[in-house]
Amino acid sequence: MRIGDRISMKREEQGFSLIELLIVVAVILIVAAIAIPNFLRAKISANEASAVSSIHAVNTSEISYSAANPTIGFAAVLADLGPAGGGYIDSLLAAGTKSGYSFTYTVVGATPYTQYKLNADPTTRGVTGARSFYSDASNVTRYNDVAPAAVTDPPIQ
Repeated sequence: MRIGDRISMKREEQGFSLIELLIVVAVILIVAAIAIPNFLRAKISANEASAVSSIHAVNTSEISYSAANPTIGFAAVLADLGPAGGGYIDSLLAAGTKSGYSFTYTVVGATPYTQYKLNADPTTRGVTGARSFYSDASNVTRYNDVAPAAVTDPPIQ
């Protein structure tokens, strides 16, 4: 038997070694550890932007609604602004929940309603949103980082 024959008799290696697989898994875990928190923060930020936009939509809708219904004033319930009540806002917002936020709408006084309050609170604070928002007939949106927002909280800049 010659030396060349022995070399050709070695079986050929196929596949990956255990070390190579462990290195690939470690790299994937490191990338995931970096990407997932950034993704969650981006999702919270997007939900907050949607909540502020929804509050603006309600405020604008209230102006249109009260102009179209001067004997009623502002809408009695949020659903009055939805598709069944005039189509000023979308059905999700009219139902009181949108993009990880719950919207609480109340009117003040009797008809014609001249004041309303609107709160937007994350359904799960720290997961779907970090801040709560508040607005009323003054059309100023306010926020609070730890509790439901109120008229005394600072406005969004």
